[in-house]
Amino acid sequence: MKHQVNTPATTVAYFWRIRRRDLPFAFVHMGIDKFLLKRKSYTRFVKALGTGKGETFTPSDADLTRWGLVMTLDEDSIAELDNHPVIKSWRKNSLSEFRAVLDPISSHGLWAKENPFDYSTTPAQGQIAAITRARIVWRKNLLFWGAVPPVTASLHRSKGLIKAIGIGEAPIGLQGTFSLWESAADLREFAYKGREHSEAIEATSRNKWYSEELFARFSVREVRGEISS
Repeated sequence: MKHQVNTPATTVAYFWRIRRRDLPFAFVHMGIDKFLLKRKSYTRFVKALGTGKGETFTPSDADLTRWGLVMTLDEDSIAELDNHPVIKSWRKNSLSEFRAVLDPISSHGLWAKENPFDYSTTPAQGQIAAITRARIVWRKNLLFWGAVPPVTASLHRSKGLIKAIGIGEAPIGLQGTFSLWESAADLREFAYKGREHSEAIEATSRNKWYSEELFARFSVREVRGEISS
């Protein structure tokens, strides 16, 4: 059964903090969660994610006690998702849970060969979330890692940043960030006026690091909990 074409969609992001003793649970769920959630008719797009500090985007940056999920689903199914066995299992085995309900306002590029975020042109108000994601050309990982630190340093000291973490579908090559901002103006200031970020954009074009990339912005409709450090 497929979702109805005319049903509005929204995006939900979860992040959980777990104990190290529960790492086997996390590794198993990284492998099966998306398949279990894809069985639901309301699911449009889902990715299980590992996380990191968002400082170097190398394997050493990984945080094995924080895991996440990003999903696009039918608007009227948020509560049903929140009670899905996958989500309840993470909740039972976690020390803390963060959930954000997000309304996409712009999205450029592809994630797994599709743009998963339906979005409107409604002006952004209040807090903003941003998701970046890239598939790095394998032979250019070392070059990419060498260029990233100045950008991530400027990100973490940016005005209006609430929280920024690294996200990834694999330890190497599939990297991104999830960040929360006080306002759209603060995000624009970092993205378009910061020297380090502008230089990184130029380097990306020059070096062709990515075989696929995506940048999406969202209005934050609702937040529950905090993204633990």
